[in-house]
Amino acid sequence: MIKLLLADDQALVRAGFKALLNAQPDMTVVAEASDGAEAVRLAGEHRPDVVLMDIRMPGTDGLTATRQMPEGPHIIILTTFELDEYVFEALRSGASGFLVKDTEPAELIQAVRVVAAGEALLSPSVTRRLIAEYASRAKEPVATDGLDHLTEREREVLALVGTGMTNDEIAAKLFMSPATAKTHVSRAMMKLHARDRAQLVVIAYESGLVKPGWL
Repeated sequence: MIKLLLADDQALVRAGFKALLNAQPDMTVVAEASDGAEAVRLAGEHRPDVVLMDIRMPGTDGLTATRQMPEGPHIIILTTFELDEYVFEALRSGASGFLVKDTEPAELIQAVRVVAAGEALLSPSVTRRLIAEYASRAKEPVATDGLDHLTEREREVLALVGTGMTNDEIAAKLFMSPATAKTHVSRAMMKLHARDRAQLVVIAYESGLVKPGWL
């Protein structure tokens, strides 16, 4: 059973999400929060698997709450606009991906399952648009602990993850099996202490391994 926490200042939005998610046989909403501070507190109490986090809330906003979240839950950022100015920062802060609020119900349900399984909620097209928009504003490349521990092949795979490629696309480009590509991605995540694929994308850019405009 996937345990969920809903964080949104609009009670009607929470009620709609709750009804939809509780109707699924493998999901249950264990807590609701109307601001970020309450979300952080309830996450500590209820230990949800996934948090649906509105990025704009009064008081403590979703971005601050994402930074303050205890270890464990995967966070999906909810935004009104597909390229919200805070989304890239949210990924840096530990979010596993984002959804626009008018996402189709079936897509929301699938997104929760994907993130609960430890995958990042970043489609290649969204990744490319997101990075193209914000990576050029990022700071100068910074040294990243663990990058020197990657093999040449792992660095190559990491760079391709950074451009938004799926494991299948990486496998085709590097002439390897999808299973081998997945193994390289997993090893890179472990060595870089990345929570999920979304964090690998951020690391690839912040370290300078991939540069804006390579997409």
